[in-house]
Amino acid sequence: MSVSIITSQNKVNQNQKVLGSSNNYIQSIIEFKNILMELTKFRITFFVTVTTTVGFLLSSGKFNLDLLIVSLGVLVLASGASSLNEYQERNSDAKMERTKLRPIPAGRISKNNALFISIVLILFGSAILFVNGLTVLLLGIFTLIWYNGVYTNLKTKTAYAILPGSLVGALPPVIGWAAAGGNIFDSEILALAGFLFVWQIPHFWLLLLMYDKEYKDAGYPTLSNVLNSAQIVKITFAWIVILVLSSALLIFVDLSSGIISNLILVVLGISVLFATIKIIKDQEREVYRKNFHFINLYVLCILFLITIENLV
Repeated sequence: MSVSIITSQNKVNQNQKVLGSSNNYIQSIIEFKNILMELTKFRITFFVTVTTTVGFLLSSGKFNLDLLIVSLGVLVLASGASSLNEYQERNSDAKMERTKLRPIPAGRISKNNALFISIVLILFGSAILFVNGLTVLLLGIFTLIWYNGVYTNLKTKTAYAILPGSLVGALPPVIGWAAAGGNIFDSEILALAGFLFVWQIPHFWLLLLMYDKEYKDAGYPTLSNVLNSAQIVKITFAWIVILVLSSALLIFVDLSSGIISNLILVVLGISVLFATIKIIKDQEREVYRKNFHFINLYVLCILFLITIENLV
């Protein structure tokens, strides 16, 4: 009797060990997934992939295998570029409250492992893009070099780095357009790229207004070194006005040609101006935050609008 009880207890202990090992294994996988999502800045890279998809659909007007390939290629390459950026900025990230919990400064992954992951992703992303042709690959590589080689370094040297840096966000739809067989100098894609280029400037400066002290503590030159807060706010709003005006280019090149879609585009623009003018009246962090999200939503709505119109 006692022998059978002991045997049963041993089996229970063994089962508990197996379950414990399984739980640890699952937790390790979940943690690695979380690290990878943060290291690759998945929300940003996903948006980059969306703009690539938009560029492709505006050019071809159809879903096909080429769309899947270029979208996957951009997602993987952008993930590699973002991982490399986190490797490059690991020391400054550790000094900022907003970024100190990123995987490398938080010690959740070693810098060498992060660098290895970024290299693997860049190589795989480049290989996938090459399937769509040499032009697509070269555009992807140029974007990578501009982001990690030019913009990332300029951020440590000038408060105006976002001006040339905005080219990074303007190129993904061009990549999608080219993958679908479009000419990269077509007026339609240049108008869309210009719109996204302009958007990134107030997008970043609203971020700066929220986290100016943290950027300074991390050693970055900021606009507040040469301008006061009121001046920065006015310049930011001026760029929001330019953003809304640049959306009119989408009408002129027929990316938005229907009466209803044009009306929606105009209403969205007016709404943005009425909403964001509050940053001049109420210079508070929460106001900056709300308008930061508002102009991002505005851009998403514009992308959705022109894509749907060109598909139906």
